[in-house]
Parts: sequence; structure tokens; C-alpha cells
Amino acid sequence: MRIEVDKEKCIGCGTCQEICPKGPRIWKIKDGKAEAGNLQFCHVCTLCASKCPVGAIHVIRDGQNGEKEKVSEKD
Repeated sequence: MRIEVDKEKCIGCGTCQEICPKGPRIWKIKDGKAEAGNLQFCHVCTLCASKCPVGAIHVIRDGQNGEKEKVSEKD
């Protein structure tokens, strides 16, 4: 599992950090952009991606047969 943040779209608003049940454990705002780390604490609830106002966050988990499955994306 991984969380990708599109740095070109991210506006550093902190919504991901605020909405995430594990907030500051996972999300940091550095240089005006969101960064996800400590993913062992992530529950893959996808709230971060669904609430991102600019659609900059993608939660990707390993699917069956090692395929990557994009769990959430805001259009």
C-alpha cells in the first residue's frame, strides 16, 4: 500500500491531516505540500483522498496477484 500526492496539484491546505483518523502520525505539510509517511498506521479509509479539494491524493493498495489497485481518486 502507498499514498501518492501529486505535488503539482497539492495546495498544502492540510485537509488530509485534519480528516485523517491518524492525522499527524501520517500527514506532514512540508514546503507547502502534503507528505504521507508512517503508513503502518494507515487504515486505508481513503478519507484523505476523498476530501482533498484538488484531487491530489491517490491511495494505492496491492490487489490480487500483485496488481496495484487505485482505491480512491477525486476527479
